[in-house]
Amino acid sequence: GNGLVLVISYRRRKKMVDSELLCVNLAVVDFLCCICFYPLSILSSFNHAWLGHHVTCVYYGLGCYIFGLCGMFTIAAISVIPVWLNGANIRLVCCASWLVATVWSSFPLFGWGEYVPEPYGLSCTIAWHSYHTSFKDAFYVICSFSCFMLVPVLLIVMSQIQILYKVYHFTYALSARGIRTNLRHAEKRLSMMFFCISLGFVMAWAPYAVVSFLFIFHKDNRYMAPGGFVFPALFAKSSHVYNPFIYFYFNKAFRQELRCLLRSFCPRLAGNRVGVRSATGQEGLPGGPHPIQIQLQELGMSGEGVLGEE
Repeated sequence: GNGLVLVISYRRRKKMVDSELLCVNLAVVDFLCCICFYPLSILSSFNHAWLGHHVTCVYYGLGCYIFGLCGMFTIAAISVIPVWLNGANIRLVCCASWLVATVWSSFPLFGWGEYVPEPYGLSCTIAWHSYHTSFKDAFYVICSFSCFMLVPVLLIVMSQIQILYKVYHFTYALSARGIRTNLRHAEKRLSMMFFCISLGFVMAWAPYAVVSFLFIFHKDNRYMAPGGFVFPALFAKSSHVYNPFIYFYFNKAFRQELRCLLRSFCPRLAGNRVGVRSATGQEGLPGGPHPIQIQLQELGMSGEGVLGEE
């Protein structure tokens, strides 16, 4: 799904608006996370234990945390920019998201926090319980939860409420004046797409955030069964799955480009179409000064083949 989003975005790169670049950045995050890291967790599931040693755990934890933070920053930008930072440089925002996520995720490599296996043993993450070990670990855990999880979520929620209010107020004002425009419909669909992306992300990661927060104040894993950890983690990873469905549902241009892409690989999907069009652009006018052009599209046949058979 995310691969299709990237392919279609490349095909229509000259037609894209700046706000769509944030969706492309989010698709890059989802795509690379599914390709580079999740296979290791899947193989560990079949093995019933984590594959590899500390090196693979650090690789998985570091990579997932970088992409997780970048995805959160991107969704926060999707929500905040239309409200408070209209006209911001989107490319600069995307680069800043990757830079901040990479720098902050690298701190455990230098002694501020660490990456350890999760309680159910099939993936790795920040050692949330290291809050009790040292001041540096406690500082990193608290900042990770408050500044890089709680604050972005609050910004997302506040911004989405503001966006929905503005869209409703704008729609009501136009309706009161009896004005009907396609711009109103496009704005509503775009706002709903961003709202669904943000809401889905918050709902997916909220259970994992709650479990991790509770884990901070416990020195061992006995306060919760392994299933209490694994289901929030899997639910959080599902956020990479449904974003492409949101793009294609709300974005008509993406759907049209997807049809063209599928037709280029499988011409049978194009079907037989007969179109009648006047040379002057006026359809169905008998006796006009210009002849009516009949366009035939047949599967596997060119125009000369059709005329030859006739």
